[in-house]
Amino acid sequence: MEFNHILVRYGELALKGKNKKQFVDRLHENVRRKLVHFPNTKIVRNHDRMYIELNGEDPDAVLDKCKEVFGIQSFSLAMKVDSEEQAIKDAAVKVIASEPSVKTFKVTTKRVKKNFPIGSQDFNRELGGYILRNVEGLNVDVHNPDMDLHIEIRGEGTYITSKKIKGAGGLPVGTTGKSLLLLSGGIDSPVAGHLAMKRGVEVEAIHFHSPPYTSDRAKEKVLNLAKQLTKYGAKVKVHIVPFTKLQQTMYREIPDGYGMTAMRRMMLRISERVAEKEGILSLTTGESLGQVASQTMESMSAINEVTNYPIIRPLIAMDKLEIIDISKEIGTYETSIEPFEDCCTVFVPNQPKTKPDREKIKQYEASVDYSAEIEETIAGITTVTFKEEDLYQSEFDDLL
Repeated sequence: MEFNHILVRYGELALKGKNKKQFVDRLHENVRRKLVHFPNTKIVRNHDRMYIELNGEDPDAVLDKCKEVFGIQSFSLAMKVDSEEQAIKDAAVKVIASEPSVKTFKVTTKRVKKNFPIGSQDFNRELGGYILRNVEGLNVDVHNPDMDLHIEIRGEGTYITSKKIKGAGGLPVGTTGKSLLLLSGGIDSPVAGHLAMKRGVEVEAIHFHSPPYTSDRAKEKVLNLAKQLTKYGAKVKVHIVPFTKLQQTMYREIPDGYGMTAMRRMMLRISERVAEKEGILSLTTGESLGQVASQTMESMSAINEVTNYPIIRPLIAMDKLEIIDISKEIGTYETSIEPFEDCCTVFVPNQPKTKPDREKIKQYEASVDYSAEIEETIAGITTVTFKEEDLYQSEFDDLL
């Protein structure tokens, strides 16, 4: 069976009222960018649907790409024919006959073209009878059919579909602003970035690197994680912060139990400076309540104190197994578990405070003037930008 279109359903975008066009425009651009390597495809959109004309491109390969685009609720391979009764009947028979495992079916007609001469319910019965007369071994089951044959009759043509495939859901990346993701080499932060993207957020990343305590392999691991995220957002910029000198000073000057709290507060101060420079309005972290000492309610309160930026925490109510499941789904898990230490796992206090006193940490920080070191650290930041092509180029390189 040669389907000639993919029918894309918007889902949540349909609820955006007067802003809907803005969201659909972005979705159209994101799909267009995703299908750049399928030059024969053509994307047509209207207020409640998007259609991808395949024009001979491999439908399964195009479907796989569409699964990585946030903002698509579901999609279906479709056969488009003229909105004429006999043309629809002939095509419907071809579609259902191409699935020999189907023994029961029902017909669901949506008549957008109101001047089509037969009402939806009448056409369900008419088409159902025609199929029974022309395909052997079938029965109608309106409650639990093997195939629910959808007929969508529109002015420009009629689309016939038989299977609905779940899309990535959410909102198109780029519709809800930009956030700076604190990206470590662990399992959690890439998942947090992915989930932020699912809500339409465009992500830039910041990584704190502490050579020689953390190796180039650790930095490479983080850059590989950033590349993985380009699959969902097309482009990810990574700001690499040389954190060694500041970390050494804090390790030397801050009482052991408060070292973790001080380090997190410093990370937020520097992240806020980078966000301000880049015109970014929020920070995103991979924190999950109760997972480690820095993720208790008291710790997060003490850490939050140093920034006025909103902090997005997509994982806050998830347990570790849920986070691992998502990391496996999005392809970051195997990279995340590579055994290279990041700056959060060096200089770890022997007994980190799980309920840090806010006045005490302020007192400890006030005893040292960090301002020159902070400026030196920010001046040393380097930035790398990845595009989705880099992800597939790396995979290709592995084959050489």
